[in-house]
Amino acid sequence: MDLEFSIVIPVYNRPDEIDELLKSLSQQTYQEKFEIIIVDDGSSLKSEECIKKYQDQLDIAYFYKANSGPGLTRNFAMQKASGNYFIILDSDCILPEHYLDEVSKSLLNNYTDAFGGPDTAHESFSILQKAINFTMTAVLTTGGIRGKKSAHNKFQPRSFNMGMSKLAFESTKGFGSQHFGEDIDLTFRLWENGFETQLLEKAYVYHKRRISFKSFYKQTFNFGAARPILNKQHPKSAKITYWFPSVFLIGLIGAIVLLFLGIEIPLLLFGIYFLLIVISALIQSKSLIVAIYSIFTTITQFLGYGLGFLRSFIKLHLFNMTTEQTFPEMFS
Repeated sequence: MDLEFSIVIPVYNRPDEIDELLKSLSQQTYQEKFEIIIVDDGSSLKSEECIKKYQDQLDIAYFYKANSGPGLTRNFAMQKASGNYFIILDSDCILPEHYLDEVSKSLLNNYTDAFGGPDTAHESFSILQKAINFTMTAVLTTGGIRGKKSAHNKFQPRSFNMGMSKLAFESTKGFGSQHFGEDIDLTFRLWENGFETQLLEKAYVYHKRRISFKSFYKQTFNFGAARPILNKQHPKSAKITYWFPSVFLIGLIGAIVLLFLGIEIPLLLFGIYFLLIVISALIQSKSLIVAIYSIFTTITQFLGYGLGFLRSFIKLHLFNMTTEQTFPEMFS
């Protein structure tokens, strides 16, 4: 089939990021025509001036709308798109020059109506950004679920780097209105409607993650808080592995308590785990400081996700709250 790509980019108060992303799109080796749909989601810092720099190089349509959150903003963009296959990117991504070629080649070789691609750190990223990228993608921390292991028709795309056919969008109505976990919810609905997904391992992006320890904690807390709600909305999706960060957190606290009682072995086991984190991060990043930072980003991720997960689980299942009462920020 002929692939006509529409690049969908929601943005909120990030004109500098749009500049970097558009620059990388202008440098693609892909020779076929593609369009770019940028939707400003009620930003006070508009991206219009930045976009004008690239209008002679790229086919760009720019829209400004009232704030409604990332999912509905992506839907708005896809409704405006003219292509038959949508590529959805976050504004804080930068593309390697071969990205669109890899997507096209992979889909022509093995077509699916949706795909997801992995993320990695660019050499220009800060120490903290590289450490966070390791923590978010490593097998030792997330099991590689974000694209570091092979997956076939059951890969869960993430909205920072995913694609979806026009047919799949029209059949599922796209993203829901929820502000967290909207990409996971969409994946489940894609499967329920008979559409297959796949991981395109070579279609990676550099994901900048405009982030500090505080905002990384908040982000992972929101991810954790959303998961029990997603499990309730899609009961067949629940897995025991989603408990791992909470169990890890409880175990670490218990190991510290036992140390004061003279029992050292549990904390020693955690020490071995963190040593493996350092070794793995050092091999990947070739930087000792990034490897050391990775200990703290790993703890931050487990703390945020684990506490968020426990809070939502307790509210949902012990206090029998509704999903909206459990995590109102997810639906506001």
